[in-house]
Amino acid sequence: MMVPTSLNKRYQNILRATVKHYIVTAEPVGSKTLLEEYNFSVSSATIRNTLGQLEKAGFLYQPYTSAGRIPSDCGYRIYVDNLMTLDEKIGQKIERQLSQKLKWETYNFETALQRATQILANLSGYIALITLPQTSPHQLRHLQLIQASEKQVMLIVVTDSYQTQSILIDLPTAFVKDNDDWLAEELQILSNFLNHQLKGKSLLEFTHLDWQKIDQEFLEYTDFLKTLLKQLQKYLKSSMSTPIMIHGVSEVLRQPEFSQLQQVQMLIHLLEEEKDQLLPLIFDVPETDILNKRVSVRIGAENPLESMRPCTLISANYCQGDTPVGSVGIIGPTRMLYEHTIPLVESTADYLSEALS
Repeated sequence: MMVPTSLNKRYQNILRATVKHYIVTAEPVGSKTLLEEYNFSVSSATIRNTLGQLEKAGFLYQPYTSAGRIPSDCGYRIYVDNLMTLDEKIGQKIERQLSQKLKWETYNFETALQRATQILANLSGYIALITLPQTSPHQLRHLQLIQASEKQVMLIVVTDSYQTQSILIDLPTAFVKDNDDWLAEELQILSNFLNHQLKGKSLLEFTHLDWQKIDQEFLEYTDFLKTLLKQLQKYLKSSMSTPIMIHGVSEVLRQPEFSQLQQVQMLIHLLEEEKDQLLPLIFDVPETDILNKRVSVRIGAENPLESMRPCTLISANYCQGDTPVGSVGIIGPTRMLYEHTIPLVESTADYLSEALS
């Protein structure tokens, strides 16, 4: 489905009003409701036509014939990226509560994080997650690229704990030549470059690498290097293990989106039995967010786990100095009050970074 890159003012205003109304009411939104409650200076027919066009563009959909419209994942994405205004006051509110209620001189850090998770869940009304800091996440000790076949290369990874892993990766077209000596030399040059860039870094630091500033001589290999990085992240994610504090499950399950037992069971199973799958997702920052935002927002189908598809996950890392060591997250339905939730996550992460410092 083709999605327009920009919307004119009327389309923006009607999409914004539709999303906001649906978030509050959980009821499909029609043209009559928008006209009565948002004082649009156009006719009901114009609003109805605009809703139809927004539906054709993939931003809205009708749950059944003759119903009003509901935002799609794409509609929420446009709203979050371009149409909403963050409520900075809620961020200040949680900072005050954290400062007042967390007694660092009497709590150990784990107890303080438990309390912080509770405060975040209470203020947001959603599921709050905070990980304990990873004081010594696996770091890369050595990398080596060697030819495995005509079209594949093997990446050998050694971590600081001397664990070794080999990963097969397809060679880009530029590497496929009838010259084994040339390929061996190129792979050694790339191995040296990767060791220089990545040695001593953990998975959490990978999100801050800027491949746009790569050395000129390696520009033609940028896509290949990005593929390597993803494989490294996948390997290191599988070795991550750290406790996650979770609060607010009972509150969020009262939302109408979780009225189906199967959805509830999938989410509960994820939170209780499959935290190892959830952990790397909380830490991960999608490529589109790395350069622009500290807070990662994954909406609906943007989540790779099936049990998370009815949900939005908002997360931000907290740091010790400049190194990310833990993460703050919120899980709720896609019909989430994004204006509040994003500042809550960001402010909590900032507060914990200051506390660690």
